[in-house]
Amino acid sequence: MTSSSRSRLAALTVSAGILLAGCGGAAAEESASAEGHDHSGDAPAVVEGPEDRYAGLDLPDPYQRPSFTLTGPDGQPYDFGAETAGAPTLLFFGYTNCPDICPTTMADVAVALRGVDPALAEQVQVVFVTTDPAFDTPEVLAEYLGRFDADLPTRFVGLTGDQAAIDRAQLAAGVPLAEDSGRLHSSLLLLYGADDLAHVAFDAGNTSRDIAGDLGLVAGA
Repeated sequence: MTSSSRSRLAALTVSAGILLAGCGGAAAEESASAEGHDHSGDAPAVVEGPEDRYAGLDLPDPYQRPSFTLTGPDGQPYDFGAETAGAPTLLFFGYTNCPDICPTTMADVAVALRGVDPALAEQVQVVFVTTDPAFDTPEVLAEYLGRFDADLPTRFVGLTGDQAAIDRAQLAAGVPLAEDSGRLHSSLLLLYGADDLAHVAFDAGNTSRDIAGDLGLVAGA
């Protein structure tokens, strides 16, 4: 990890919390503790462990792949835990009208997947859960994600639902609930491996190269 990454991680470690990214605006900080492996209902505590293995943010207390059901691209129920079980999976919460954090994150993911072995890219599931379900219908999400994944072997999955279901999904994943009609949301991109645990996550300070490198590590673990 570079010195700038260590400085960023150290800053996060001080508060043992995670940034809520205000798309197009300032960021606010949500403090929480992370105890045990089931982080449902808590904001992730990003803490530097004894080993600095990943280019992203090491999660020494791994996050379990969450179980939640939302509405998928075809308008049918999508069981996240069942649909992605055992596969390398990137999970992000955001909204399609976000002017900066969300499109940048999705673009970085797309660039990363174009840079890894095609066989790995085909395995990786990318799931984008809206924090603005009032606007982001399955059709809106499909059009938005199609801007990023059109040439990739596995298409990105956009999920929506009613507000209560979106809130439950965020709590199940262990990220803070979005605020301001979804515009103030978690900036974490979580990466789950075949063991259904997230040992690493990424934020706005990470690059597509970081994501690509860590995908290789997680897939080879």
